[in-house]
Parts: sequence; structure tokens; C-alpha cells
Amino acid sequence: MKQVGVADMVTQGERLGIRCVAGDPEGVAVSGVEIVAMDELGPASPGRLVIVTTTHDAVPRPYQVDIAIRRAIAAECAGLVFLGDFPLAETSRALAERGGLPVLMSTATPSELAVLMDRTIRGGAEEVLSRAEYAIARATRAAATAQGRPTEAILEDVGAALGVRLSLVQDTGVTWSEPDAVCVGEVPIGRLTADRDDASVTVALPAIAAMLSRTLQHDMQARFGPVRSRADLIIELISAESSRIDKLAVEATRAGLPVSLSHVVAWLTPTHRGDPERRPAAVLASSVELHALQLVESREEVWHLATFHNDIVMVASEEAGAPDHQRRLRDVMEAVMAHASSAVGGEWSFTVGLGTPQSGAAGLRQSATEARVAAEAAVAGGRAGHVEVTDVTGLRRVLLDFYASPLSRSLLDDILAPLNALGPERALIAMRTLVAYLGHRNSLSRAGEELNLHPNAVNYRVRRIEQTLGLDLTEPNARFAVELACRVRLIASRP
Repeated sequence: MKQVGVADMVTQGERLGIRCVAGDPEGVAVSGVEIVAMDELGPASPGRLVIVTTTHDAVPRPYQVDIAIRRAIAAECAGLVFLGDFPLAETSRALAERGGLPVLMSTATPSELAVLMDRTIRGGAEEVLSRAEYAIARATRAAATAQGRPTEAILEDVGAALGVRLSLVQDTGVTWSEPDAVCVGEVPIGRLTADRDDASVTVALPAIAAMLSRTLQHDMQARFGPVRSRADLIIELISAESSRIDKLAVEATRAGLPVSLSHVVAWLTPTHRGDPERRPAAVLASSVELHALQLVESREEVWHLATFHNDIVMVASEEAGAPDHQRRLRDVMEAVMAHASSAVGGEWSFTVGLGTPQSGAAGLRQSATEARVAAEAAVAGGRAGHVEVTDVTGLRRVLLDFYASPLSRSLLDDILAPLNALGPERALIAMRTLVAYLGHRNSLSRAGEELNLHPNAVNYRVRRIEQTLGLDLTEPNARFAVELACRVRLIASRP
């Protein structure tokens, strides 16, 4: 077992009720504790920490302190502990420094102090439990009284009580059942670690980690509770019938949702790489929500977040005409995607659709629709895991909305199924050829210019594609269906 030194006892000074006022305690070993009267220091035992008492607990005079220090140095004591709280003369400080004698002060009674110090020196289970109990009590007090910085206050107070430095290390992979885990609900935050191994730390750590978890949950509720309370209103605005928008806008304004501002909506959709029908664990949504709210807490825009089934809806609101409104939301969502990916590993991909800036309650609804359609079209087009930005022309948005419908996508896929059998590369060449040919009203020469091919080569390709599809491209309905299918497929698969 490591021998306890004066420095070890000083680090636990708050628990023991001592403080160092002179001399350097580092490297000074302690073999035991003695209580000795001021005028009886001569025969004090070497290596002992001596608690000095005075008659009727009187404050010693400066010359008496000097004499006591000289005698303790001569007796090779480990240190002196004076009872009370009085200023130490400069001569006494100089003597202690030259003689390498740590001088401590304490306001405790001699017997209580001696018992605590002796227990600390000897160690054992009793000392371990005593320190752990004290640390837990300090954590409880810090959590109840700390304002503004509860986590830091708990770590500082408990570290001082245990004589170690505690840190909260971020680790989204920690599970709630681990003894050092710090979580908000079931959302993993990190691990509670100490800068050195210690039996008391091992005993106290689970209780301290649990206290930190409850403190963080209480703090998050206080900080983000108002934002979360408006999440249901956002979902209602997005999904309600158009006839209810005006009424919901009034309710949202009363609840503090700034519906009159300009809004940009991001729609985050998680998809499992191996099983598109699989649903993510509920803790994932909670983890993403917490991280996103922490990201935007200090930003100037007004932010709101809501969950819609398995998706996350993020709303950034500010005055109409603000520059880079959509880009700033994209920056946040890219950080959210990175966090979500790190939390669940490579099994899941996260796709974000971004709407355009729109004003008012109806604008919030429109931007959300754009974002949802963009995300769904990206997933359907095989581009999961990317950010899809809604275009401002409107045509691409209409086509994407059409393609996002499972029924529409199934009909178009049926038309192009024979091309899919050719393989991805040949199918892509065929669709581009069809778009050029049909888009120029079956003109071989103009299609050849666009494709950089001879008209005869275009004619050869088109005839082969007609045979593959089993359709007559001179028939208006077939021509329209094939062109629509090719254009939507190419738009949906475009990065």
C-alpha cells in the first residue's frame, strides 16, 4: 500500500478540516499522528504529524510559534498542525520554508482531527468508505446549490473531497448500465473519470455519475423545456388540414412560436442500410434531439425541433430577407448528421431534406413539405446519407413530390424495369438518350447534337430501346409516360 504523505492529506484538506499555511508538503511522508502541548515538542517522534495544543486553547504568540517550528524541525517531525485561525508571522514562514517543515492549521478539535488523520494514514476499508460518503454528500450539496454551472460545481467539489481530479469525458457509446456512465434519460453523454486510481473513487463513482445524470437532465429540462413544449404545435401546423392553419397560427403565437417570421425547415430521415423497413431505437431520436438543441442554443436564430414518427424536424426562424438562411440551417444539420452517425455506427444512414425560406404559418408548412419531399425523394433515388436542397424553380419540386409517392414510383419503375435489367450503366445511357430524343420531339439530329452522336447512332439506340421496352415511341401516351419516367428517375438520382 502506498504510504500517505502530507501532500495527500492537504489535498483532502476540506474533508479533514486542514489547510497548509507554510512549507512545502510535497514528498513528506507521515508515519502517524500525535497530540503534543506547545511546550513539550522536544521529544516528539520523527515522521509524525504533530497537533499542537495550547493552554485553554489560547492563540500562541509569534515567538512561541517560532520556537515550536524550530523544535519540530529538530525532532524531524513530518509537520505541525496549529489549532485555530490566526495569521502566521513572516519569521515563522521563513523558518518553515528553510527547514522543509509543512505547517498546517485547523479549526477542528484535537481529538476529532487526530482520529480523521490517523484513519487517513492507516487507510483500510473504514477510510475508503468515509471518503466516499463525504464525496457523495458534497455532490448532493453541490447539485442542490449550484447555479449556472452544476456539472462543473459537482466535479470540483467531489474532486476536492476525494483528492483527485474528475472529468466528464464525452462518449456516446457508453451504456446506461455501466457504473461510470452519465446519461440524460437513456441518452448517453459520457463517462466520469478520475486522474488516478483510488479505492474511494471506485466506491463513490457510480453514485456521483448518477447524481450528474439527474443534474444534467434537470438542467436540460430547464433550458430546453419551452422549446420542446412547442414541438407538438409545429407538428400540427405541418400535418393539419389547410382549413385549420389560421387557428393553429393563433395558438402557436400565444405559445411563443414566432410564426410571423421567415422559416426554413430541415427534415432528417434515418434509414437502415440493410433493412429499409427497420425503425431506429427511440434513444436515437432523443440523442439527436439533445445534441441539436445544444448546437443551436447560443445561435442568434430562433430554433425549434420536433419529432414526426421516426423523423426529426428542425426549424430555423428569423426576420424575412436574412441572408444565407438556408445555408446556416444546412451547417447545423450536417453537424447533427455527423453526431447521429457516430452514435449508431455504420448501420444507419441519415438523409436531410432542406426547404426554402418561407414566411408565416403557411410558409412554415410549405417549407416543411418541401423538406420532407426532398428527403423522401433522395432516399427513394438511392441517395440516402446526403443533404438534398429543394430547388427554387418549382418544376423539380413537383417532379420530386410525384416520385416520392410510393404508387407513382411503382408505376414509373414498371415502365423502366426492362432498362434496369441491362445494368446501372447501360440503363443510365438509355434514359439520357430517351430524354434527349423525346425532349426534342423525336428529332434525331437535335438529339445527336445534345448527345454528341451522329443521328444514325441515335436512331440505332432508340430502336434498340423501343425493342427493350416493348413500346411504340411514336404513340403520344407512351412517349409522355417514358419521358416522365426518365426525367423523374434522372432528377431523383442526381447528387
